Amino acid sequence: MHFPQPTTMIRHILIASICAVLCMCHNNNSVQAFTVPAPSSASPMSPSRASFVDTAHAQQSSSPSTTALFGKKEARAQGNERKNKTERVRKPKDDVIEIDAVVIDSLPNAMFRCQIEGAPETQEPVLATISGKIRKNYVKILMGDRVLVELSPYDLTRGRITFRYRN
Repeated sequence: MHFPQPTTMIRHILIASICAVLCMCHNNNSVQAFTVPAPSSASPMSPSRASFVDTAHAQQSSSPSTTALFGKKEARAQGNERKNKTERVRKPKDDVIEIDAVVIDSLPNAMFRCQIEGAPETQEPVLATISGKIRKNYVKILMGDRVLVELSPYDLTRGRITFRYRN
């Protein structure tokens, strides 16, 4: 039979006793582990959103604390909030001019001629290509569609179609 060496047994006993002493010392100073500071408006805590709180701290506090969602649950909650919004959220760009236009002609290589809405008839149409997101999502653009075109301040005759309005 194989028995552990006496030094190994003594080492394990010492480690266990040190851990026990440390736990007793920390019981007096309520240690908070994995807690989130409570917001200003306290609401009752639901059982599905339990927090990891030291038992000594839980006994001392009279009002229950709420916790924030972390990880996947937080991302899912944000995704659901985003899906319920009806307005389009976009990142603003500084150096582009955005205009509404109507597609008047379809050209090869995903190019379109677009007439700017509200512009006089004598103004030349804009030559526009489709943006990467529209290309990636296979959005079909037909003649007569209302679109949002980004124009570069350097060349006002060329643009990029970034959005197709729903009819």
